[in-house]
Amino acid sequence: MKKLTCEMCNSVDLIKKDGLYVCQYCGTKYTVEEAKKMMIEGTVDVSGSTVKVDNSDELNNLYELARRAKQTDDFESALKYYDLILLKDPTSWEATFHSAYFKSINCKVAEIASALVSLMKSLNPTLMLVNEHLDSVEKQNEAISEITAGCFLIANLFNKSAQEHYNQIDSSIRYKYKEEMAINRIACHHLMYSLGDEIEKIFNNEEIKSKAATAWMSGIQLHYDLTRIMPNKTDAISQISSYANKVKKYNPEYESPLDKVKSTSTGASASAGGCYIATCVYGSYDCPQVWTLRRYRDYTLALTWYGRTFIRFYYSVSPTIVKLFGDKKWFQRIFKSRLDKMVEELNSQGYAETPYNDKEW
Repeated sequence: MKKLTCEMCNSVDLIKKDGLYVCQYCGTKYTVEEAKKMMIEGTVDVSGSTVKVDNSDELNNLYELARRAKQTDDFESALKYYDLILLKDPTSWEATFHSAYFKSINCKVAEIASALVSLMKSLNPTLMLVNEHLDSVEKQNEAISEITAGCFLIANLFNKSAQEHYNQIDSSIRYKYKEEMAINRIACHHLMYSLGDEIEKIFNNEEIKSKAATAWMSGIQLHYDLTRIMPNKTDAISQISSYANKVKKYNPEYESPLDKVKSTSTGASASAGGCYIATCVYGSYDCPQVWTLRRYRDYTLALTWYGRTFIRFYYSVSPTIVKLFGDKKWFQRIFKSRLDKMVEELNSQGYAETPYNDKEW
């Protein structure tokens, strides 16, 4: 609300006396109702007994600025604008989620677990707002798709960052940081498990409830990749199996990493096949950008265990992601921006964009 200001002399020194607000500079007097109208921002409707404020133009501008900042990876500005939206519209699922998201994404490696816990706490209120304030299944699906994509990106980014940070520590003292690395990576798959759990719990529509499977599948793959380097696997395998069964309720053909453990034991053989997300974004498996990415896959990623782990994860999850989100404008926008930057960087490093046949393994 604006500060009460005298309309005659612009003084802000007004004191309430005998039921009226009196300007101490020029003596102008205002009733309580007049004072209320003077303090409200926005377009005011005083035709009825209740004062109504139309701040839709201001909100639309804030949304435009927030989304523009998000698209350009200007996290600080995106957070500022989404926080302002929340002050004016506490029922906004978009601002509720992205405010928590952008608070989390700039954390330090040592803060990954606590940052993801904070993001997890926002999932229930965000999804409740989607359920209560979006009036169609189509709009709810769009919102859940955007939330899932955001969680997927941050979980995989943080999972990779935690592992890379651990690998860079001097080998003589690395053991001291293994627990921290594990805790950070555990939070990554817990985020995806929690997202799926909340979707299934909050929504009654079966089409929307089935979206939980996408989140669980991502969590399972992250969990499985961590489990393989940890000494005690029993509890983890049990949890993975439990979530795999939950996925199969909605996707009976799903094969978990535990189901495929024998078939993937040959290592990089999982890399054979289409670059699903890149093909979806660029429209063809045979185009300069995808040729570049396929070279990077075969001659860099596939040469290390963690690269092969990423390849297996990518090919287990990306077909479902493309099926669910591939025709969405926000999906194309987000991934094309990131893939364009990656392709440009790879080209500068010498990865050719000429026609390419996949490497045989």
